[in-house]
Amino acid sequence: MRFFKLLLRRFLVLALGAAVVWLIAFVIFTRADQHLPVALAVAFTYGLAAYVILPRAIRMGAWILQQGHVPSYTITGDGLPGDPVNVALIGTLHQLQSAFATAGWSQADTLNLVSSWRMVRAFVLNEPYPKAPFSTLYLFGRGQDVGFQQPIGDSPRKRHHIRFWGLSLKYAEETLDTPSFWIKTPRPLEDRPVLWVGAGTKDTGFSLTRLSFQITHATDADTNEERDFIIAALQQCGVVANVASYNPTEHLSIGRVNRYVTDGFVAVAELTPPAPRT
Repeated sequence: MRFFKLLLRRFLVLALGAAVVWLIAFVIFTRADQHLPVALAVAFTYGLAAYVILPRAIRMGAWILQQGHVPSYTITGDGLPGDPVNVALIGTLHQLQSAFATAGWSQADTLNLVSSWRMVRAFVLNEPYPKAPFSTLYLFGRGQDVGFQQPIGDSPRKRHHIRFWGLSLKYAEETLDTPSFWIKTPRPLEDRPVLWVGAGTKDTGFSLTRLSFQITHATDADTNEERDFIIAALQQCGVVANVASYNPTEHLSIGRVNRYVTDGFVAVAELTPPAPRT
């Protein structure tokens, strides 16, 4: 049965891709070519395809393929694959904040006009900004709930950082097999132990985005190393326990949630109070 479900999902993605190609090449471009010069028709078709149609199609295809699984990556605002999911921590928001504070990490400022301008200024002038905001990535139908970072040196262009999305264990159990689990998962209460699904990467400099050519961080491709670095930093401070690693073929059991399957290696740990100093 699992094989046929996987086959059906792949067929739906293939059909979606064919429909998108047909829409772009034989509907949008054909109509644009009838009313515009060729160069403008191509430009119009490209703009509509790259910034409107394809991002939504990619997001829909990812949703189809990841039904019943922990997504292996986040989604950008354009609907493209973002940072990989590689860490999961169990505890309250206060425990999560305390753990990273103990490890010497700073919680990222909320992304707004003021923090964005400060980030751009720090980025261009290469000035320290240890609480720089993160761009918004999406998982479970919403942007990250909280994020933490540790600068590498004094430059805002290089840093370790991780975004987290909280999942209520009770909500996960009740809605795991429904589309609402992936599309409309609400942010859990701050005083409850939850599963914090994280995507950690290391920024190594800056580059231009492929579509919009905006200035952005360049990311180290080895996210496994970054996952191990984050877990080791938390272990060294004694703020996590029962660390385990789950591979794509294993089921991850958390509380009553017993069918949480990963698509990539995820380090899982329980948050604990810092160990007393002697």
